[in-house]
Amino acid sequence: MVRDNNIRIRIFKNRLLYVLVCVLSGLTAIPLLAILGEVLIKGWKQLGWSFITEATLNAYKAMQAVSAGQDIPGGIANGIVGTFLMLMLAAVVAIPVGVFCGICLSEYRKNWFATIVSYLTDLLQGTPSIIIGIITYIWVVVPMKGYSAIAGSVALFIMMLPLIIRSTEETMKVLPETLKEAGLALGGSYWRVMLQVMLPSALGSLFTGILLAISRVVGETAPLMFTALGGAAISWNMTKPMSAVPLLIWEFFNDPNLQSLIWGASLFLLTFVLCLNLLAKRIAKKWKI
Repeated sequence: MVRDNNIRIRIFKNRLLYVLVCVLSGLTAIPLLAILGEVLIKGWKQLGWSFITEATLNAYKAMQAVSAGQDIPGGIANGIVGTFLMLMLAAVVAIPVGVFCGICLSEYRKNWFATIVSYLTDLLQGTPSIIIGIITYIWVVVPMKGYSAIAGSVALFIMMLPLIIRSTEETMKVLPETLKEAGLALGGSYWRVMLQVMLPSALGSLFTGILLAISRVVGETAPLMFTALGGAAISWNMTKPMSAVPLLIWEFFNDPNLQSLIWGASLFLLTFVLCLNLLAKRIAKKWKI
């Protein structure tokens, strides 16, 4: 009898915990679904070919369109071009630096220098983005005597770097030691084994970490306000101020005549981040170590 009571109590506790987890998970999802629903409902009508191929109108033309009761023409092409250019330049530098630094941290984890670098990586990862923007302004914008897409790329590079380093380090740690031992036993040099045996084996996880790092920084606004500044026209000159989609959202918010474009730009940004995350999950599933 006592045993039956204990079994019933355990079953009740398990069911209660299961229900509690489901309820809390649902509560966690409510804000996310509310945000996605609001952006989707108000932004999907704006997404179109002209919205992603035309530059943003100036405030005067937007005011004329609003006064005439017309839909605001123009789009976010200048922000899309600027976002991709700055992300590309930041990734070209951050990926090799982050991968090699992650390899060194995983291989020499007991070294005092690796310990310091690991601590600094964690510290950099937790640094607020606006602080990174201010530091980049002092390091890049002031010496160059002007805002530029290069400065914006430096800020994004600094933010991407610790994420790539940490993902690379953790990936290299879970690789079986037998891979390295087999390569060394066949006469390969240490770094040749690392580059031609270990790295290809971890390619899927490394690529996933890189995509997640890109999706983490693509929506940052504060660093770009201090570095790239923004611009109304489509620009390909990396030494001049350049716009980005997050910057455009901030500019739309501050201009009453352009506020309706916030939803279309936000939906584009959310869709881009969602695609990156889905791609990262697919790669992680296919290339699972």
